[in-house]
Amino acid sequence: MFTEEKKNSQTSQDSENVYKPENEKETSDFIKEIYKKNLPTEIVGTNTKNFIGNKLQCAKVLDLSRLSGIVEYLPEELYIKVKACTPISLIEESLEKNNQQLAFEPIDFGYLKDSKPNKGTAAGQLSCNFSGSRRFKVGSLRDHILGFRGVNGKGDIFKSGGTVVKNVTGYDLSKLVTGSFGTLAVLTEITFKVLPKKDSVNTLVVYSDNNKVISDLFNKLLGSSNEISGGVYIPAELNNKNYKKNIEKIFKFNNLKSEKSFVAVRIEGSKKSINERIQDISKELQINKMNTSILDFYQSKLFWEKINNLELFSETKNNLLRAVIPPATSLDLMKYLKNDFKYYIDWCGSLFWIEVLEEENIQIKEIKETIINLGGYLTIVKKSESLSSDINLFTINDTRLLLSQKIKESFDPKKLLNPGKMYRDL
Repeated sequence: MFTEEKKNSQTSQDSENVYKPENEKETSDFIKEIYKKNLPTEIVGTNTKNFIGNKLQCAKVLDLSRLSGIVEYLPEELYIKVKACTPISLIEESLEKNNQQLAFEPIDFGYLKDSKPNKGTAAGQLSCNFSGSRRFKVGSLRDHILGFRGVNGKGDIFKSGGTVVKNVTGYDLSKLVTGSFGTLAVLTEITFKVLPKKDSVNTLVVYSDNNKVISDLFNKLLGSSNEISGGVYIPAELNNKNYKKNIEKIFKFNNLKSEKSFVAVRIEGSKKSINERIQDISKELQINKMNTSILDFYQSKLFWEKINNLELFSETKNNLLRAVIPPATSLDLMKYLKNDFKYYIDWCGSLFWIEVLEEENIQIKEIKETIINLGGYLTIVKKSESLSSDINLFTINDTRLLLSQKIKESFDPKKLLNPGKMYRDL
C-alpha cells in the first residue's frame, strides 16, 4: 500500500531508497512504514554537515529538503517559526529587515567542507547544537529553541514548547533533541527565539603570545561587568608545512597585526557605550603597557564572521577537533598544545578548535584523554581518511551512554533513525 501511495503522490523519489516528503503527514506515514518493516533510515536535509559523525549504511534515506519555508514571524513577539529545512540564510534575511538576529550565531560549516559559505538549515543547526562566539554570553543554540514539532521513531507526530520563553507545559524536549544529530526524532518545524541587533560593534585587540597572560585576560573578561560578547585567541602561524598558512590572508585588516598572536574582544552596543566600555575594559585588563589596536564596525563585523565560519580550517584534510573545557583549565590545555598544533580558542577560554595531522591517531587519543582529565569533552568534527575506526568521534562515559540508550529507546525503540551516527551502540 505504502509503495503505491508513493507512486501516485506528488512526492518524488530520486531512487527506490530515497523518499522526499512534502509535509509532516507524509513524513509520519513514511516513518510508520519503516517501523513496520524494521528499515534503518538516514535523515538528511541539504547535506552541509553530513561529514560530521559516523558514516551510515541504511536501507532508506529520508530527504527533508522540501520541508522549507517560514511559517510565522512576529518581530514584536521575538520569535520566528520555520519548517525544518528552511535555509538559515533565508531566516537571517527575514530577521535583518527588522534589525533582529539569531543571537547564538549559527556556525557556517560550508568553508570547512568546500570553501563555500553555506549555513545549512534550521534543523541541521539544531541537530548539531554548535553555537558561535556569543555562546558564553547568551547561551547555546538549545537555549534559543522555544519549541518544535517532529515525528518519533514509531511515526507519531508530537510537539514540545511553544512561542514564548516561559513555557511550563510538559517536558522541555528541546533540550534533548538539540544536539542529537537526528537520532531521536525527525524534525518538521522549529520555533526560534530572536533578539534585536546591537547598534554598533568594535573589537579590542591585545597582542601577546604568553599563555599565562592570555589565560588571565580570559578570566578577567569572564568576570567583567562590561558585557563582552566575544573573546577569542588566535596564535601566530605555525612553521609547519603540514598545516595550511592562511591567518594573514583571512584576517587582513588595516587595524590588525595578524602575523602576531592576539586576543580579540568584541564589544557591542551604542557607539558612546562602546567607547566608554573599551576604556573600562582596558583598565580591568591592565593592558596600558601592552600592544593593542581597535577594529572598527566594518572590520569587526567581518572579523567575527570569519571566526564563526571556521575559515582558518577551510578545506583541511586533517582532523578537526572541537574541545569544550572549564575556562579555568584553558591554561593547562594551552601548555599541552604548545606550538605543535594549529588551533584557536573561543568563548573566553572554554572552546578550543584544534587541527591534528591526518595520521596522528595516537596523538588524538592522548588529546582526548587530556581533555577528559581537564573536565571537558571532545568532538571530532571533521575526520581524516586515516583516522582509526576505534576512535569514537563523540565523548561519552558509561553512565551517560546508558542514559542515552534509555532516551533513544523512548523516542526510537527500534533504533531506526540515523543509527550509529553518534555512538556505535545507538
